[in-house]
Amino acid sequence: MWSRCSLWALRAHSHRYLLTPVFAYTVRFSSGTTATMGAIKTRTVNTTERLAKLRELLKKPKNNVKAFIVPSEDQHFSEYPAHSDERRAFISGFNGSAGCAVITLRDAFLFTDGRYFLQASQQLDSNWKLMKQGLPDVPTWQEFLSKHLEQGTRIGIDPTLISAADAESLKKSLEPRGSVLVSLQQNPVDVVWGKDRPPCPHNSVFPLDVKYAAGETSQSKLQRLREEITKKKAVAAVVTLLDEVAWLFNLRGTDIDFNPVFFAYAVVTPTEAILFMNDAQDQHSIKEFLGSDVEIRPYESFIPSLRQLTATLGANKDKPMLLGDKTSLAVVEAIGQENAVLIPSPVATMKAIKNETEIEGFRNCHIRDGAALIRYFAWLEEQLNSGVELNESQAAAKLEEFRSELDLFRGLSFTTISSTGPNAAVIHYSPDPDDCAIVKKDQIYLCDSGGQYLDGTTDVTRTLHFGTPTNEEKRAFTRVLQGHISIDTAVFPNGTSGADSFARRALWQEGWGKRFPEYRHGTGHGVGHFLNVHEGPHGIGTRIAYNSTSLKVGMTVSNEPGYYADGRYGIRIENVVIVREAETPNNFGNGYLCFEHVTMCPIQTKLIDFSILTAQEKEWLNSYHAETLEKVGPLLRNDPRALEWLERECSPV
Repeated sequence: MWSRCSLWALRAHSHRYLLTPVFAYTVRFSSGTTATMGAIKTRTVNTTERLAKLRELLKKPKNNVKAFIVPSEDQHFSEYPAHSDERRAFISGFNGSAGCAVITLRDAFLFTDGRYFLQASQQLDSNWKLMKQGLPDVPTWQEFLSKHLEQGTRIGIDPTLISAADAESLKKSLEPRGSVLVSLQQNPVDVVWGKDRPPCPHNSVFPLDVKYAAGETSQSKLQRLREEITKKKAVAAVVTLLDEVAWLFNLRGTDIDFNPVFFAYAVVTPTEAILFMNDAQDQHSIKEFLGSDVEIRPYESFIPSLRQLTATLGANKDKPMLLGDKTSLAVVEAIGQENAVLIPSPVATMKAIKNETEIEGFRNCHIRDGAALIRYFAWLEEQLNSGVELNESQAAAKLEEFRSELDLFRGLSFTTISSTGPNAAVIHYSPDPDDCAIVKKDQIYLCDSGGQYLDGTTDVTRTLHFGTPTNEEKRAFTRVLQGHISIDTAVFPNGTSGADSFARRALWQEGWGKRFPEYRHGTGHGVGHFLNVHEGPHGIGTRIAYNSTSLKVGMTVSNEPGYYADGRYGIRIENVVIVREAETPNNFGNGYLCFEHVTMCPIQTKLIDFSILTAQEKEWLNSYHAETLEKVGPLLRNDPRALEWLERECSPV
């Protein structure tokens, strides 16, 4: 049976909405494994019975397929789905945020990227083969389907869980082998899951005050979208991603852990706006907030309404419906492929570029968040020096307690990665409250955490050592710091996309290359404004989306190079930065851009090898620490321990 040790539900707290559990949300599978928003270190699930039942369903005449694809995403392509949509985690036992399962009548394959190699190897049982995407000679799951399955294979899909763009690309790659995609009427994983599958959440939805919502009303945002519809000579735009719907209407919810979103779709025409949401989600106050310009319809009526609207609006190839490039195959099929055009979502682009109200919110919430972090690190150091034994989960709970005392706090932005020693090398590790390591003074401690505030979202990583670090640890930490500084101080032309060789250069100087042990993740991701902590379409890294999306003034992005020595320790330093216009002596071309950091928390100097730090890098470090002390110090006047710790850690080098 599934059990919830704490519910992530909307609750009143001092006349404000709170979107967080008191401690990290955990869900217990009937097999005894625990799933969270991050990784659980070692627990595995025996998937033998589940796979056997699934294969029997695949062979039934109504399905008649020899393989089935189980992606991570839900019907809205959420990075972190609701527990009722964690199909890939249920069938495989691997609960990282990225991965795809391909199950044939004989074998089972789990494809994931470098962030999760170690976690997946610990969680998968012997029924599964781990496919480490990105390593030489390892295909993507799409390549695997077209090159490694038998010719003439019927491959089952849930059309609500695969994008129309991916489906079209797959169909073309499968044609030479005579294989085909088959849309199944019911997802067989849901059948296997049965009554143990948790219900879909229908938590309350609440309006976001315009003073926090970028100073822009939903009517203004709708008008901007309508201008895009007119430019594209379309009849409507269909919005399917949850954070895009929430942003467009200045609404927030609690249907998905740590992400203030709710289950909804939207259709916007030049004269109408229709919001599809669950009936039980407090529509009266929402209707009053949105006004008469927005019609609210039941969530379940979305697909039938699409078919009707397509006919009513007269959509065709010359006057199409605009769909974001992550729209599901099921939505495209409802409209008719000839009546739709897939484009990079205009809402995603608008949302990614923050205005001055949002940017000021990011600055303010990061200063407050920094105070909580400093209080936590000072407390943790004191506990360890006093011989108190704390495990990783207990430490993370204390950090959440400090954050919960801050103004405008509404919850965590993801499960805290509180990791000591070898666990720090698991990139998206999260401690199991029932079975996790003791934080030790003589090991590196990596803490990656964040908060959701009405005025912004935070995501910060600090790596510390509370004892005496080794020379190797100091050298690795310093190389990561140099990469971090390189990104922070970069000046680059307008139109530059997020390539990250700047951040990796110092690591490459040590001969630490792409495979091991450098870092198997991007250097930065977009960050939402009181929305998803991971936001596209931009970022810093080698992903195709990052390279095809140029960085623009007002975008927020993380700066987080790292180094991971598997089985020993891990290092990461992360700040959130904002893209700003750069002042340069000359201004040839279209102008230049730079970054403004908003995260305010000391970088531990004990871990630095100053023999390889340049004078300019020392100057940057002193300047950053002086700024942190100036901005966060006044918030710590009532906590002498934290203020003393801050002053010590910010001492000039």
